[in-house]
Amino acid sequence: MLQTDNLIPDFINKQITQAVMSLRSGNVVAFPTETVYGLGADISQPQAIQKIFEIKGRPSSHPLIVHFANLSELEFWAENIPATAWILAQHFWPGPLTLILTKSNHIPLSVTGGQETVGLRIPRHPIALKLLEQLGSCKALAAPSANRFGFVSPTIADHVKNAFNDKIEVILDGGPCEVGLESTIVSCIDKDVTILRPGGISVLSIENLLQQKVSVKSQNKIRTPGSLSSHYATATPLEICQSSESLFSRSFDLLQQGIRTAVITRSIHLIPMLNSNDKFHYILMPNDPVAFGKDLYATLRKLDDANFERILVEAPPDDLEWLAVADRLSRASYSFTSK
Repeated sequence: MLQTDNLIPDFINKQITQAVMSLRSGNVVAFPTETVYGLGADISQPQAIQKIFEIKGRPSSHPLIVHFANLSELEFWAENIPATAWILAQHFWPGPLTLILTKSNHIPLSVTGGQETVGLRIPRHPIALKLLEQLGSCKALAAPSANRFGFVSPTIADHVKNAFNDKIEVILDGGPCEVGLESTIVSCIDKDVTILRPGGISVLSIENLLQQKVSVKSQNKIRTPGSLSSHYATATPLEICQSSESLFSRSFDLLQQGIRTAVITRSIHLIPMLNSNDKFHYILMPNDPVAFGKDLYATLRKLDDANFERILVEAPPDDLEWLAVADRLSRASYSFTSK
């Protein structure tokens, strides 16, 4: 378990104590994780769980992830845990992995969207862990990302403040998120290992640990966070271009139409041909899936705030290491591409 005592400044510790008091009073608090910022409620307080759905505008059928602090409490929250789930938990927790397991009777159906399965994880961020530890033994936070439902997730505290400052009593600031994309969701129901949402743990890392191939399914009978066709969306229409050549061509077409356009590319050879002006802006992103994922949401929010009329994104490579980035971009562009 990550030791948090020497990693958190005294003034943040005081804010964590305030957050715990707020949670115990039935309020919702925002807190950092290594993936994105979460919006948490004490799982034992039904009215607080309801507040999450109201604040986010989230459908009650869309389940929440349960965050807790100690692996020793896994059997308190889940039943019929298969050996593969123990292997994954022992290796990747604390970390950006959510396990789908059969819920115990300590988890209300309001958290799971009425399902008998639940998503569980132990976050790696020291502030999140300290918050959970102070909340108490066999306590947990039901927590989705701290954003309005369906839109880009927050990776810094200001993203949360801009959306919910008047609705959340405590927002814990832990700086920029280390991973920047949501957790990988892995179902271990019925002894099968299935990735339901790619994320901070790669498919290859899971397969190497288990010494077996795992399937990846975007649609499944188990409802999970971030599984809708349109999700992680910008307010600005976002369009994916399948190559650097088509990206350049599409940029030119939009500029000819007088449409203010922002371009996200990894192709450095395009830069001499892309000149920023009052109607056009480009951002050169890392040609590495981990670094790209870390920067993605902050970049999308920055472009949204700049009031562009269109965002063009160069498609990521078609391989497993880029799967999480490809998933987020596909869902972010769905409303545009489905028209």
